[in-house]
Amino acid sequence: MREKMRTIIRFGPIERTEHFLLLLSFTILAITGLVQKFPDNGLSLWIIRLLGGIEYTRTIHHISAIVLILLSIFHVFYVGYKIYVLKRPLSMLPGLKDVRDAIGLFKYNLGLSERPPEMDRYNFGEKIEYWAVVWGTLVMAISGYMLWNPVLTTRIFPGEFIPAAKMAHGYEAILAVLSILIWHAWHVHIKHFNKSIFTGRITLEEMEEEHALELKRIESGEWPPPLPPAQERWRRAVRYLPLAGLVAILLLITTYYYFTEQTAITTLPPAPVEKAYLPARPPGLPTATPAPEMAEEIPKQLVRYLPEPMSISSHPMDDARADCTACHASYSYIDPAPLDHAEYDVTECTTCHQPAKEVSQR
Repeated sequence: MREKMRTIIRFGPIERTEHFLLLLSFTILAITGLVQKFPDNGLSLWIIRLLGGIEYTRTIHHISAIVLILLSIFHVFYVGYKIYVLKRPLSMLPGLKDVRDAIGLFKYNLGLSERPPEMDRYNFGEKIEYWAVVWGTLVMAISGYMLWNPVLTTRIFPGEFIPAAKMAHGYEAILAVLSILIWHAWHVHIKHFNKSIFTGRITLEEMEEEHALELKRIESGEWPPPLPPAQERWRRAVRYLPLAGLVAILLLITTYYYFTEQTAITTLPPAPVEKAYLPARPPGLPTATPAPEMAEEIPKQLVRYLPEPMSISSHPMDDARADCTACHASYSYIDPAPLDHAEYDVTECTTCHQPAKEVSQR
């Protein structure tokens, strides 16, 4: 039998499609999310420019989040269908055997045991990673909902939930990326490249190393377990599918409402550069200025000096120049510099602008 069975079917088309969508959405979410968490990094700025700006980056992030949420909803009901209708065992549920397998593998790696433990369909490492994905997706989805529409969120929860959600969202994202780059990459890609999630098949050698107990069950005919009779499956499906469909529709409506309720604060477009330095008021109109008594409180280190190119020493404060507005007219665009507080009495100019003799002594 072993001579004929060189590969074993491990994953069906639905599981492979789920994994592909998870891989795609997670990768895009990680890239577009981390550049927003670290916006001052040079690589982040380059990626944001490559994606067309921060608004396009956020849009891509949101679309990927919707894909991940829809995939999660489907996965929950698909697992429920396999458990309730097809009567498949809870093979991903942790148990005491996983603890014994972890201890046994630890001893084997240290040379304290001659043989590694025989593990079932999903070993303890795969179970840890699966439930880490479940936990991470739950945290990211809830905190992402809050950050997407903070105004709607604060109608239900106190405002302190928003910065808490931002912190949870960011640090969980870093933890998830590090887990994939270190744990998943080592066990699935570096130690040996496991292609079963892409091809659906696993080699006999990989089964002997990673899932020896499941291989024994396959060879003895115990796995996969037989399906319930068709009539029983039909009765179970009739009870399960309407209820699951109703709950799924409610979840989809909630998701649609939350994602289309535009209560989030959008990024304001930057002002045109050519308008950035124009006067706040048209020429000739008085500007809002501080009261004259406030000018007396200006510290000496902030005293305004006469602008260049006018020479301070050639500009004494004498009777001939008693009227400052004669030269320094309000909103003047030629030298000398304009008087931007025309509402002051001319006798008060020396409050801030010291006479030339005093200035030259500084």
